[in-house]
Amino acid sequence: MQIKDQPGAALGVTVEDFDHTTASEADVQDLKKSVYTRKIAVLKGQDLTPEQFLALGKRLGRPETYYEPMYEHPDVPEVFVSSDVPENGRRIGVPKTGRFWHADYQFMPDPFGITLIHPQVVPEKNRGTYFIDMGRAYERLPEELRAAIAGTRCRHSVRKYFKIRPQDVYRPISEIIEEVETKTPPVVQPTTFTHPMTGETVLYLSEGFTVGIEGGDGEPLDGELLERLFEATGQLDDTFGHEGIHLQSFEKGDLLVWDNRSLIHRARHTTTPEPTVSYRVTVHDERKLYDGMRVA
Repeated sequence: MQIKDQPGAALGVTVEDFDHTTASEADVQDLKKSVYTRKIAVLKGQDLTPEQFLALGKRLGRPETYYEPMYEHPDVPEVFVSSDVPENGRRIGVPKTGRFWHADYQFMPDPFGITLIHPQVVPEKNRGTYFIDMGRAYERLPEELRAAIAGTRCRHSVRKYFKIRPQDVYRPISEIIEEVETKTPPVVQPTTFTHPMTGETVLYLSEGFTVGIEGGDGEPLDGELLERLFEATGQLDDTFGHEGIHLQSFEKGDLLVWDNRSLIHRARHTTTPEPTVSYRVTVHDERKLYDGMRVA
């Protein structure tokens, strides 16, 4: 196994000759260390079945099956499918996922540490995923903004970007919203926390899932504070030219592994759709999102 920094990029490494079936435990730990410190690892030359992809994920941690079944691969439910390409006239997975800034499972009580993406059908032109390193984003915040969020907590919800399911057709929207709020009620996490693997301070919020901010006593704070944070971190830049935004490209045979604690991401979609299919596996590693986190 060879791990090299991506040339000219602030984030990421490329990994050659990684085979999950023969990799030693030391190899796996080296890979995970690269994910935590360099944030994104691009495993080259991977051509895995869904079963093999899941087996690779299990080398890194404990897989989490997505809570909505319509995203599941029909043969391997732990594999989340994003696809706009029908198979034998049948839709598999969900199209156009992730068109907003978010960290995976940020709206759930126990978010996982590592995300793996294995592209299956790669767009010819508009390929790639946008990332923001929220550890570096915190470092770049003006001192007055850092002071303003000290001791605060953020509220996260899936409500804004929940995708309507096939069984929701003809249901009243109020009934669907009530079900969403009951099944996945908003969760509250510290606005910043210490990354348990690196010790860096992570700013934990996203335009897609973060719906409010409150003081240490639970008193809601002005929503303008969140907007200033979104602006400062680049999440409101529709040109994607902000200095904190990294575009990670990929090609057929690549498999991306990234740090879901400190990265938020956004799928790259354009007004001219191209066929695209990706498989995702998400895993819990040895630690919770942050040390001292309590999960009911």
